[in-house]
This record gives sequence, C-alpha cells and structure tokens, in this order.
Amino acid sequence: MVFRLKKGDLIDILAPASFIDEEENFHKGIEILKNWGLEINENNSLSKKFGYFAGDDLTRFEELEKAQNSKLIIFAKGGWGSARILEKEPSWQNGLMLGFSDTCSLLLSKYSQGFIGSIHGPMVTSLFKEPKWSLERLRNLLFEGYVDEIRGIPLRGGKAKGDIIVSNLTIATFLIGTNHFPDCRGKIIIFEDINEDIYKIDRMLTYLRMTNTLTDVAGIGFGSFSHDSCELEWKNLLKNCIIERLQDFNFPILFDLPIGHISGNACIPLGYEATLNGDKGILSIENPF
Repeated sequence: MVFRLKKGDLIDILAPASFIDEEENFHKGIEILKNWGLEINENNSLSKKFGYFAGDDLTRFEELEKAQNSKLIIFAKGGWGSARILEKEPSWQNGLMLGFSDTCSLLLSKYSQGFIGSIHGPMVTSLFKEPKWSLERLRNLLFEGYVDEIRGIPLRGGKAKGDIIVSNLTIATFLIGTNHFPDCRGKIIIFEDINEDIYKIDRMLTYLRMTNTLTDVAGIGFGSFSHDSCELEWKNLLKNCIIERLQDFNFPILFDLPIGHISGNACIPLGYEATLNGDKGILSIENPF
C-alpha cells in the first residue's frame, strides 16, 4: 500500500516537540505546501507553549491522535519532546507522516509497530531552506511515490539490499530497549545528527555494538553530522571513528549522504526496499509500483 497526495488534499501540521519560535520560517513553509495545491490545517501550532514544549504532553498527544486519519501529518519542527508522547502509546494508523530530528522517535515508533508512511525529511520550518532538487524530490515522493538515488562517500565496499530505516542517531539510541525501536535485522540503516562531539558519537556507536543492534544489519549509511568546529578536520575524525567502531562488521558503509540537518535534506520513506552500493557510493530506493 502506497499513499499519494493530490491537489486539494487537507493535511495536518503538528508540533509534537519544542514550541515554534521561527514564525517567519513557519509561514514560508506553509506557502510552499499551499503552492503544491494542498489545504492546510495548522492546528493553531503557533499559539501553543508550555515551558519549552508546544503545549503540554497530553495536548500534544491528543493532537497526534486526532490527526491519525490525515492525508499527511507534517511536523512543524524538532527540538525536544516527541518521545514524551510515546509514554502514552499513540494509536498509529497507516498514512504519511513527515519529519526528522527529534520527531524521529515518532517515525520509528510508527514503523516499528507495523504501520507504513513514515518519511524522514524536511519539516515546515525548514522547507524554505531546501534547494530546488530537495523540494522536487519531496513533492515527487508525496504526489508520485518515488525518489531518485542519492550519493555518498564509500567507506566500505559491497552491495546490500533491504528495507530502509532512517533516524537521528541520538534519538534512535535512546529508544533501544523500548517497543518503539524497530527490528534492524536485514535492514539498511541511515543515521544523521547535529553538533555532537566525536566522543558522544563514539559512545552511541559503542552502545549499538553492545546491544547487538548492528549484528544482522544489511548495510549502513551516515548522513550529515554537521558540527560547529573545523569541518574538514572534524569530518576526518568522524570518518575514522565510524571505520574503527564498525570494523568488525562486513556490511557496506556510505558516508556523508545528503540527509539530516542541512540545506538539502533528501527525504527517505521508511520501509521501502533500498539498495546501498558501497562500491559506487549510491543509495537508491526501489519504486514500489
């Protein structure tokens, strides 16, 4: 089952994490969606604030529940707070749900419990920052159901096939041991993150090793891990950390894919069959039709 949007569809914007402090960016994102011919239910997202959240936990949970039959749920922004909603066990339904960063906890929960439609990709407040190719990619996925291949840097050769899972590394790591973390066996896993020190990334990769999360993974890719420090030096440190921490495994590895907290956040539908080519540096998603 694959969902497609069409012009005139009503979609829901939800803020399951931090409150929206980028009102201009929020409105710019809405204009892009309207230009695609979509009707927008903003759910009064701008008016909600509870501490550093966009409403208290119950309010955010109830909004997510009410929107389960929506043609598309697109999250307004990340920050922190999405995982708190999972304590109340959302009643997931099949359907499109788009976000990244902190909202990966919701994408992973829905996917891990057998429901389709989770998409890792730009949110409302980041849409206007996306280059033309990324916006066109997202529109193609939402309206036509396909995405083009993307490229990264090969760190280990080989070719892997499997259903794809994409997540922020920190968010994924803290879901291990809960019923909101998916079975990774036979899957292609893509991780991204932002402003994490190398030792913290090392710590998380070590934890993934110790929990045997990576034991039967088909292949791994790493998206953007943007950091405020010297980019080239920091990227080399990250690359060496990944190679050392994953040297015991035989799966292909790609590095520096255009996914994550960058301008050019390529959307990826969770659960689609993908091919990770560690020889050519290509990640491709199979057309499900």
